[in-house]
Amino acid sequence: MLKLSDKLIIKKLKKEILEICFNAKEGHLGSSFSILDILYVLYTHVLDITPNKKNSNKRDYFILSKGHASLAHAAVLYEKNFIKLKELRSYCSYDSILGGHLDRKKVNGVEVSSGSLGHGISIAVGIALGLKIKKIQNKVFVVVGDGEINEGTFWESLLIASNKNLNNLCCIVDYNRSNDLSIKLDPLKHKLDSFGFTVLEIDGHCHEEIRNATMFFRKTSEKPTIVLANTIKGKGVRVMENNPEWHHKSPNIDELNKMIKELS
Repeated sequence: MLKLSDKLIIKKLKKEILEICFNAKEGHLGSSFSILDILYVLYTHVLDITPNKKNSNKRDYFILSKGHASLAHAAVLYEKNFIKLKELRSYCSYDSILGGHLDRKKVNGVEVSSGSLGHGISIAVGIALGLKIKKIQNKVFVVVGDGEINEGTFWESLLIASNKNLNNLCCIVDYNRSNDLSIKLDPLKHKLDSFGFTVLEIDGHCHEEIRNATMFFRKTSEKPTIVLANTIKGKGVRVMENNPEWHHKSPNIDELNKMIKELS
């Protein structure tokens, strides 16, 4: 259940994202709204990382593999004081630090630059393995889109993570089923189970379930963990929900006003 304060913050961030997308004429709104709850809970309740701890050897690692949802990540980084409001609102403008995919060399708090889909899980496995070898207790979290599961690198990474028993790795799948238009993945949970992971299925918009699943991983997991988060693409704006038209589209002024009103 969302607390009132969390609910208001999520709505505030969604309105900010809408206005940024309108002004920039760029952004993946549906994907960003699909994972906003997940990112907010991670940065608020789960990840051991702050702006002052971003280079600490004891920090957790977070990787957004579905990098086109950068508006959600940037909005949460702003909310948690990694970047300034001025920087957030400069998204995709000339000389901005924020592009359509976030650059680790430019954006405070970004561990890995994103681009081609399917690479984030591979990088996360490499980091988790390195931490294991060095006997460092940090945790590694990666958010992947269900479309990335079409990539062979996803399954190859799971094989390595299972074989090396990387119980410091948590992969969160944004399962909004937009991939069903090409290849249906169900029964996905059974497939993931067969790779030797702890698999937890949750409502990806329920803050309590997100927190419980990720904290279970942090405190008790003896195996690498996958959180299968059932989500709605475009969550919170009816015209956008599960509508492929809004995968990569900016609202016009009339659409923007209606969306802002719906979120108010």
